[in-house]
Amino acid sequence: MSSPAATARSAVGQAEARLGLAEFLLSCDDLQECARRSLEWLTEYAGARAAGCLLVDGEHGRLHLIASTGVGMPRDFWADLEDRTHPLVAAALGTAVVTFNDRRGDRRPSPLGRLPIVAQPMYARVGRESVPAGLLVVSPPSANPRLLSWVAGIVAPPIVRLSRSRLLTESDRRMRRERTLLDAVPDPILLTDPEGRVLIANSRAKALLVGAEGESEGRRRAVALNNMLFSSALAQSAMQEVGRRELLLVDPVEGSDLLFELLSTVAPDTREGTSLVSILRNISDLRRASEEIEENYRRLRIAEADVRAERDRLDLIIDSVADPILVTDAAGALVMMNTPAQRLFSVGPGSPPEHAVRVQANDAHFSAFVSNLLFAPEGERRRGEIGLVDPETGQSLPVEAVSGKIYSEHGEVTAIVTVLHDRTEEIERAHLYEELKKASALLEERVRQATSELVGQNELLRRQRIELEQASAAKSQFLANMSHEFRTPLNAILGYTSLLLQGVSGPMSAPQERNLGRVDSNARHLLAIINDILDISRIEAGKMPLHLSTFPLPALVQEVVAELEPLIERSKLSVRVDVGRKSPSLASDRAKVKQIVLNLVTNAIKFTPSGSVIVSARYDTDRKEVTIAVRDTGIGIKPEDQERVFEDFRQADNSPAREYGGAGLGLAICRRLAQMLEGRVELQSAVGQGSTFTLTLPVRLRRR
Repeated sequence: MSSPAATARSAVGQAEARLGLAEFLLSCDDLQECARRSLEWLTEYAGARAAGCLLVDGEHGRLHLIASTGVGMPRDFWADLEDRTHPLVAAALGTAVVTFNDRRGDRRPSPLGRLPIVAQPMYARVGRESVPAGLLVVSPPSANPRLLSWVAGIVAPPIVRLSRSRLLTESDRRMRRERTLLDAVPDPILLTDPEGRVLIANSRAKALLVGAEGESEGRRRAVALNNMLFSSALAQSAMQEVGRRELLLVDPVEGSDLLFELLSTVAPDTREGTSLVSILRNISDLRRASEEIEENYRRLRIAEADVRAERDRLDLIIDSVADPILVTDAAGALVMMNTPAQRLFSVGPGSPPEHAVRVQANDAHFSAFVSNLLFAPEGERRRGEIGLVDPETGQSLPVEAVSGKIYSEHGEVTAIVTVLHDRTEEIERAHLYEELKKASALLEERVRQATSELVGQNELLRRQRIELEQASAAKSQFLANMSHEFRTPLNAILGYTSLLLQGVSGPMSAPQERNLGRVDSNARHLLAIINDILDISRIEAGKMPLHLSTFPLPALVQEVVAELEPLIERSKLSVRVDVGRKSPSLASDRAKVKQIVLNLVTNAIKFTPSGSVIVSARYDTDRKEVTIAVRDTGIGIKPEDQERVFEDFRQADNSPAREYGGAGLGLAICRRLAQMLEGRVELQSAVGQGSTFTLTLPVRLRRR
């Protein structure tokens, strides 16, 4: 344990060291030196082995290292002040001391490497505000916190003072460079306030708009006039919001007129207020040259317009001709040609090589034809055929050429005009005419033969139709007559099967009863199919009798639902009946009406896996008709299949692997029975939404 005297001496030495550091910081004018000396004091008196000083640089928006001592310290460390998630940035802009003991999982760079550190923020008073100066980072974190806080408080004011002084010095140097740069620009550049007073001007602008002492009266008046004209131009630019204007000024030295182009833009400044930056471009020489060029260009446009109009008239005349027209000079070189001629005698970009070869061949044949005209007597035209080819297809083109010479006022040949007429259509028409004559004669002969064959085929078809009608009638008659022969064996099978199931011949085993049950079920199914077939046959043969009676409609509907009660219970569907109270009695064939309604309800239950079936009946007093509608929530029918389901032996799904069975005769029988009863069956359906079958019958059957 140290003696009290040694402790007192240590305290006196630390106080002297503090005083020495404070005196050094007050007299030091170097930023890095102040920071370095403070870090050395911490390593000597506060128990720090490594330390660093980071400066808050508001101008560049970053926190960067300005001094360090110890080992493992990067000298180019910095962090973005906008990154508030950075732990050192958060510590520098905060007010509390932050300790980082474990840095193994932190991948961000640190001014002291991977050493555990303690971060002490530094703040200094500037006027009435306390501004962040930087951050002291010390390792190990066990360094004396009291001394660390004291050093941060004493070193912050000189750091802020020296950093701002350095920024002011750099700003002065930058302003001098900018001033030199502005004076080097040959165009006048000015910065004015909204009232037009000049704030900043380069040397060229001062020569025009700023007067000096000791100048002549004429120069002062010229400068005053220039200021007045310049202020007026600025005011007009502000009112009309135009960035470019022409400004006429006076040369203060020579007194001549100077034409400038004024370019103005607003420069907002939060501290000094809004100002206006103006640039004057001398366009006096440019305007004179522009006026001369414009005059020359105007004359050139007039001349070109005259030539173009003449050329357009000529091109219009030539292009209006469908035949190719070529104009050559006295030497045989092509001078002009219309669009049809370009197709034969010019090669477009990207054309295949054979295209160019064919064009060269056409040009050679045409040149040979024209050259012969040069030796012809004056005023004579040359007419002849030229063998050309189509450059695109390579087909031969029989062309007739008519050429004539054009003479100058001195009697010299100046050009040769050639018109080419394609004879392909003419030759084809002649060939087609001959072919047409032959085809006409052949067609007349074939028409005579076809007429004779058609008469024979019509007679044969008439005989076949009669035979088919007789065969269909015989088939229907046969099926109608064979009704008892079809039903008697089946009824016998059903009778004996019922006796066996009732145990008349003695008891049977369970497998025997199950097999006989299957025989009974299939026999009844076969009997229903035979009954449907026989009904269709009797209707076609005209042997389906009508038994008229008067009966109430509600009772018939309830009777149908009662007969289907076992089927309804097995299907687990909700079957509802909605029959109007004022439904009149029907005068019709009750059995056939019941058969139709029974088939419609059975179909609705069969094709509705889940949901409900509603049987409703309504009376139309105007038409004297009764409608019975069976609406279900089943699978529905496609639009293209809605008419096909009423055909014999047809279903919406006729594939062998269809899900629902049946012979496909129920709806066909319903429609034919409804027609016999002077009614109709209609269908409305949508796939997946269900179907509605509507039976419409007259209240009283007119036919007997």
